[in-house]
Amino acid sequence: MQFFVIGDESTVAGFGLVGVEGETVESADEAREALKRAFASPDIGIVVISERVAAGLREEMEKYTFGRSFPLIIEIPDRTGPMPGRVSIRQMVRSAVGISV
Repeated sequence: MQFFVIGDESTVAGFGLVGVEGETVESADEAREALKRAFASPDIGIVVISERVAAGLREEMEKYTFGRSFPLIIEIPDRTGPMPGRVSIRQMVRSAVGISV
């Protein structure tokens, strides 16, 4: 099972440093096509997508999230930080391991 990242250039480059393949996108159409390609690959088990990119695909994201069990889709903040109303990665991790903030 492989990871695949979809996002801005910095996000994709950062994941690339640890060996995760991905696709840099600059529009909702490019992101939509990248997501379709990721879902077509039987080797990809987890798709990491930046929040700002996912926001432009909200309808598709919900369809995939609620309509399929694999691959898993994980939305993460990009280098500019979490979008308003979303939590940071640090807060997510602390919550997951039971550290109160």
